[in-house]
Amino acid sequence: MDSEDLEETTFFHGHPSWRSILDFYFKGILLIVIAAVIAGVITAVNNKISIPVVAAVVAAGLVVMLLLGFFRRIRTTYTISSRRLTIRIGLLSRELHECRLERVQNVNATQSILERMLAIGTVDFDTAGGSEFDFKFRGVESPQQIVRTVDRALHALQQAAQPPGPPFQGV
Repeated sequence: MDSEDLEETTFFHGHPSWRSILDFYFKGILLIVIAAVIAGVITAVNNKISIPVVAAVVAAGLVVMLLLGFFRRIRTTYTISSRRLTIRIGLLSRELHECRLERVQNVNATQSILERMLAIGTVDFDTAGGSEFDFKFRGVESPQQIVRTVDRALHALQQAAQPPGPPFQGV
């Protein structure tokens, strides 16, 4: 039986963790504070700041920041299946990067000190023949678990590729 005849099984399907874009949220909060101060200065008529206007600016800023952060995170999807590794990027336009699982030679997980505190990291895949695309799962939760998942998928692929042995001959 050829490995191409087997049904493709998904071992992992996910997005970068929300913790991987905390810097985006911190910058967003800083911009919201600046916008609130500007709104307060502009609305300061007769030495009285318009609290409803400042509150509306803050609320609108928070909604926009949360939506942009959500879309920024879900626009990247990582998949590990019994046949391939896939990185899909984009919501309206799409970018697709795939690597056949049998081409994976090494899998490395890296975490900075901050990433260790946030329980996120990057999983780097070294593939046979090289690639122009930097094949990495960035900002994923528990990167060591992703490495073990790829190992399980590779093991399943190798098991499926082995021809069945001779039937057992009982004595």
